[in-house]
Amino acid sequence: MAALRSEVESWRSLEQRITDALELSQLEDESLIPDLESEMAEIEIDLNQREFDCMLSGEYDRGYALLAIHAGAGGTDSQDWTAMLQRMYLRWAESRGYETEILDTTEGEEAGIKSVTISVEGAYAYGYLRPEKGVHRLVRLSPFDASHRRHTSFALVEVLPQVDDNTEIKINPNDLRIDTYRSAGAGGQNVQKNDTAVRITHLPTGMVVTCQNERSQIQNKENAMRVLRARLLEQKQAEQAEQLAELRGEYTKAEWGSQIRSYVLHPYQMVKDHRTNFEVGNAQNVLDGALDGLIEAYLRASMGVGN
Repeated sequence: MAALRSEVESWRSLEQRITDALELSQLEDESLIPDLESEMAEIEIDLNQREFDCMLSGEYDRGYALLAIHAGAGGTDSQDWTAMLQRMYLRWAESRGYETEILDTTEGEEAGIKSVTISVEGAYAYGYLRPEKGVHRLVRLSPFDASHRRHTSFALVEVLPQVDDNTEIKINPNDLRIDTYRSAGAGGQNVQKNDTAVRITHLPTGMVVTCQNERSQIQNKENAMRVLRARLLEQKQAEQAEQLAELRGEYTKAEWGSQIRSYVLHPYQMVKDHRTNFEVGNAQNVLDGALDGLIEAYLRASMGVGN
């Protein structure tokens, strides 16, 4: 209720600003022109942001997100690329004031990360991260190649809406097989001596989720269930979309498809989204978390809204 009240009040405030500006313009006082121009520029920025927020009107767009990153083709380079993407999204979330929690991580043998699952909590977290779903491609001089040759690496980014127990996703406990094991991690005093890591298998679908980052088995189980509910919801949505496509006579691919975005660090620097052709020359800035331009360009294009 507080969130709705705040949103209504912000629209009323904007309405009042526009009314005041119109009244001042009718005074035909030339000394007021600079102030009016400044006010109208600020109102236009406000309206553009509200237009952007209206694009985040999906059923789960206002809620939290689960972000999963998986190393693809490219060996150690792709695992290092996965770690770079994890840093990029954590920095982006921090810049927006979102809270993040790493639920599960599988480290690479030599360097980097094979896969990681991150909880992102904040208003519109899922709506903003939704455009990031897909394959991300990196082109650079490999730090793991003795000859320092150029390598191409791939990583898959999944974005799932976080859902609670009261959603339409109901899980029968009899459909679950829960296994426990010792968490992987650093040696020495940090070695886990108890079976705190949890692996849950959803028998009807064969879906498997794991969580091992918490020191408590109960917490790991709760987090694993959060991920399982999100994955089952995504599967349900995909099935509904496929059925709708069949009714409409559309052809829908069932695979991830080619990369959605390329990050080129050599021989030049550029980040390009292949869905919108939106480009950013400062690749390092993007890798430091400056994703808003790419996200906004995709949302505007998907809604048929110009820049």
